[in-house]
Amino acid sequence: MSTITKLSMTIAALALSAGTVPTLAQPTEPMRNIVLVHGAFADGSSWSKVIAILQAKGFNVTAVQNPLTSLADDVAATNRAISARTIRRNRRSLPRSSTRRAS
Repeated sequence: MSTITKLSMTIAALALSAGTVPTLAQPTEPMRNIVLVHGAFADGSSWSKVIAILQAKGFNVTAVQNPLTSLADDVAATNRAISARTIRRNRRSLPRSSTRRAS
């Protein structure tokens, strides 16, 4: 792992441990889902230490495993990871249907 990658991971971990996660807008409920995307010359496992820190703080973390075959393929893999995370979140928030039958 390169020095720049280690430094980036350390800065991210320190910022999160200090509770200073920048946001563009204040959501109505706290953001709990994080999708991490690796760069070239790495893979999703390069985030393993950061993932452990974030999960210990209660975040749901997904590390994208980009194929590194092309930019378009990497973007598609990232979009699939975000979509899958959104679908799981939305399924949890749907009201359960009643099992009672009308009389």
